[in-house]
Amino acid sequence: MASASADDADSDLPLTVQAVMGGRTSGARELTIRFDTRSVRRSGAILMCLVAALLLGLWLFSVTRHFLFLILLAWLFATALEPGIRALIHRGRSRGQASAIIGGGVIVCCLLLAVIFGRLFLTQIAALVRNVPGIEASMIRWVDQSFGSHWDVSTISSSLHLTPSTVGSWAGTVSGGVLGFVGSLSAVLFDLVTIVVFGFYFAADGPNFFRTLAGGMPQRVQRVFVTVSEITMAKTGGYVVSKIVLAALSALFHGVFFVAIGVPYWLPFALFVGIAAQFVPLVGTYLGVALPVLATVFTSPWRAVAIVAFAAVYQQIETYFFTPRVSKRTMDVNPAIALAAVFVGAAVWGPLGALIGIPLAAAGVAILDTYKRSYELVPEIARVSGEPMTANAR
Repeated sequence: MASASADDADSDLPLTVQAVMGGRTSGARELTIRFDTRSVRRSGAILMCLVAALLLGLWLFSVTRHFLFLILLAWLFATALEPGIRALIHRGRSRGQASAIIGGGVIVCCLLLAVIFGRLFLTQIAALVRNVPGIEASMIRWVDQSFGSHWDVSTISSSLHLTPSTVGSWAGTVSGGVLGFVGSLSAVLFDLVTIVVFGFYFAADGPNFFRTLAGGMPQRVQRVFVTVSEITMAKTGGYVVSKIVLAALSALFHGVFFVAIGVPYWLPFALFVGIAAQFVPLVGTYLGVALPVLATVFTSPWRAVAIVAFAAVYQQIETYFFTPRVSKRTMDVNPAIALAAVFVGAAVWGPLGALIGIPLAAAGVAILDTYKRSYELVPEIARVSGEPMTANAR
């Protein structure tokens, strides 16, 4: 219960409280204000329901987080198939047939690569891990010879925990840990089956799925939803395919060069160079060649120099020859946005998230490019940036 004074204008009283006039005199009137208990109870109930819904949503997300991640991978798989599917549709194939042909071809190619190079890849990875102490000893000897220092290899190895037992456990985990892989084979197969099944569903029946979702929206929202989904599937799919093709070309040429000059562990190094160069913007190429250079520079400096020279030459060939032809019909993502997407994806989903962060950023950029408005630059900004001014806004 509270009391207050007011003038004759009853409209100035708050609308959210119930006021009872306490006097009928012509002068100042006394007001008695009381809360509506039903409104208080209703507001409290609504607040508690919102908090409960939030907690329930967070719990459901924590429980289904892995499944949602698999659905996201399935959507990216379907997005990568979309350019090939649309090409076959334009040639008279139905969407189901096109999805089966393109998706089946991709799966067969992946299985063939796994059968041909899988064992070699695991063997070389295990050998590389076992040789880490040798690389470290070579580096320390090179430093001692170059600068006249006297570092003790055993002391540094123990401080870095690079003891033979530790390295042996790493190698066992990597290679052969084939037993550990077999132990969790059912979970891995379930994840792969989930990705493939939902990926084929999104690829073959994606338009019907989107139409079903759009059926529960107003027509104005339906147009926006259809436009966004079309842009995302078309442009993002082309972007993902172009990056995969460029990464495969980079890995192929670097792998052939590594074999030609006798670089050990050439297969994992070549794959790392190809993936890093395409999916880690700005510094990906330098990060990719850092490992093979580090593995060879202390035992064979000329190989390290040859790797750096080849990477520099190949980057120019890729920039001016491969990229314009592979990516001529796809979009581009600002390097700063792509780099941020890599860090955010790695923070949320780990190493695999770093790879899928850029495709997700590409989808966001495609949507933004569709609905954003570009304006003509003022002369001051145009002179500072050195960019030509746009003719008009869109």
